[in-house]
Amino acid sequence: MRFTTTRRTILMGAAATLALPAYIRRVNAQTAIKVAGVHASPVENAWNSRIHAAMQAAAADGLIEYEFSEGVAATDYPRAMREYAEGGAKLIWGESYAVEAEARAVAADYPETAFLMGSSGGPEGDNFGVFGTRNHEAAYLAGMLAGKMSKTGTFGSVGGYPIPEVNLLINAFRMGVKEVNPEAKFLNGFIGAWFDPAKAKEAAVAQIDGGADILFGERIGTADGAAERGVKAIGSLIDYTPRYPGTVFANAIWNYRPTIDAIVADVVAGKPVGRDYTEYSFMKYGGNELIYVAEEVPADAVPAMEEKKAAIASGAFEVPIDANEPA
Repeated sequence: MRFTTTRRTILMGAAATLALPAYIRRVNAQTAIKVAGVHASPVENAWNSRIHAAMQAAAADGLIEYEFSEGVAATDYPRAMREYAEGGAKLIWGESYAVEAEARAVAADYPETAFLMGSSGGPEGDNFGVFGTRNHEAAYLAGMLAGKMSKTGTFGSVGGYPIPEVNLLINAFRMGVKEVNPEAKFLNGFIGAWFDPAKAKEAAVAQIDGGADILFGERIGTADGAAERGVKAIGSLIDYTPRYPGTVFANAIWNYRPTIDAIVADVVAGKPVGRDYTEYSFMKYGGNELIYVAEEVPADAVPAMEEKKAAIASGAFEVPIDANEPA
């Protein structure tokens, strides 16, 4: 491979570390399913980190063998996919948002290889499966808590880009707020990057200056602005409470392992993977969950939220999906 990333080697289930090329990191496991991850962002990025951690856990459990590259530019992305396919990967994971047509063309050239891509489009053929990020149910529940906590009645949110997967998350948060606080007002900003904590902090501070006293942080860096100005924040995808004690009181967690289990089962069974795996991110599969600091949430906000959570988990209530750009 000729694309460049930072060097790191990770081994699980292996007795010794081998010298690997600079562009590759590998997690070894006793399995016939070789999975290659092509990460456009660093794996420390919140969204990628959830997928990466789930892949590592699956490798540690012996379900897959996992190798990956991170920080792969769009111009190098199709080449990376091709070279992993040529190298014998049975499943190639990726994020095709910036290279939708190119990624689908690669998959068409390797019909015996399974592809699973984060995508705003649908599946294609027998081997190009897609998934979307769906921790919107937890975001809705976080909004129900936040709606009872604001003193100004104005809520902010900081996102990366106004793509459907981001829009629906912010809109779900707003719906949850409105359920308990119908008069709520909202501010929103997109920073035009997936990983730029400084820009996210700047956007957060601007919203605080505009009256917001609770922020939904779809991007890393939002809580930095909240902490600096002494307001509350909600994290997305990962748990930010240890890093921002007293600032982040709730997190809309995304769990990717159910998605991995589902597509690996299909690969092992020889089934076509050209389908949408988004459903495995839903709460009924354990694909997302709300965690919150009980001591920082008003006691009277919890019962209604817990009742709604039970209804979501049982299927009695479906959080509406609004993929339009937040106003």
